[in-house]
Amino acid sequence: MPALLVILGILIVLVLFVIGAYNKLVTLRNRFKNAFAQIEVQLKRRHDLIPNLVETAKGYMKHESGTLEAVVQARNAAVSATDLAAADPSDPDAIQKLGKAEGSLTGALGRLFALAEAYPDLKANQNMMQLSEELTSTENKVAFARQAYNDSVMIYNTAREVFPAVIIANTFNFREAQLFEIEEASERQAPKVSF
Repeated sequence: MPALLVILGILIVLVLFVIGAYNKLVTLRNRFKNAFAQIEVQLKRRHDLIPNLVETAKGYMKHESGTLEAVVQARNAAVSATDLAAADPSDPDAIQKLGKAEGSLTGALGRLFALAEAYPDLKANQNMMQLSEELTSTENKVAFARQAYNDSVMIYNTAREVFPAVIIANTFNFREAQLFEIEEASERQAPKVSF
């Protein structure tokens, strides 16, 4: 009888441990998905500002249509990558594609602002100055949201990789989350906006 109670006690402790570890992993996974949702909000704001920026610049930069088209294409690719990543923030490929698309968009915006320096009337345009200021603010918000997301991912990945939680993580298919990083070193900088 005492041996049965000991075995039953061990089973209860084991079941409680599994439940606790599972619940912790679910909580951390939900936390990094919520952190991604915050990035998504800021990226949407960024993506929504870009068409207005291009339209404002279009009137002044008639001979720079290639640059404007590159910005529009990069924006469209970034919107698609954001939608794909938002569907499943735990998909490492989707997060990696998002990082590449956002890096390309940042590079295209940087080229647009560099060309805009050659157009004094564009630099003085009130709408362009306001859009540039909003874009700068949004870039900062994206950076903060990305940092919070990456912190949440690191905590989640650490929790799922430590022993004995790794056993529960593998048993219940808790996949490793991908950090949101911009791949190319030249595209890691936010576009310089100075009007």
